[in-house]
Amino acid sequence: QVHLMESGGGSVQAGGSLRLSCASSGYSYRSNCMAWFRRPPGKEREVVAAIFVGNVPDYADSVKGRFTISRDYDKNAVYLQMNNLKLEDTAMYYCAAAHGISCNNGHYESDYNVWGQGTQVTVSS
Repeated sequence: QVHLMESGGGSVQAGGSLRLSCASSGYSYRSNCMAWFRRPPGKEREVVAAIFVGNVPDYADSVKGRFTISRDYDKNAVYLQMNNLKLEDTAMYYCAAAHGISCNNGHYESDYNVWGQGTQVTVSS
C-alpha cells in the first residue's frame, strides 16, 4: 500500500514561512485527492487545504491568502507553502490521500484512507 511521510516542519517566528512536503512510497498509481490537515494542541484535527481532480485547490478560511497547496503528480507528492505564519498555526500537520477511492467532498478525515505520521509546526512571537 502507499505510504506518506511529511517533512519540513519546525519552529519559526510569527510572520515567517515554512514549506511542508509529503512524499509517497509504495504506490503504483497516482492518488486522487490529497490534502493537508492539522491538529492544534488540545483541539480537533481540521482540514487546512485540499487539492482535487483537475488540480483544483480549496483552503480553510483561516489560511486563505497565506498558504498554497500544490502537487507533483509524477512523484505523487503534495506540498504546502505557508507564508505569514501566525501563532494559531501551531499544530501537528498531516498529509492525507484518497488513494484508490473516491474523493467525495474532500473536506473531512473520512474522505481519505492514507495518512502520514505528521510533522510539527511551532510558531512563536
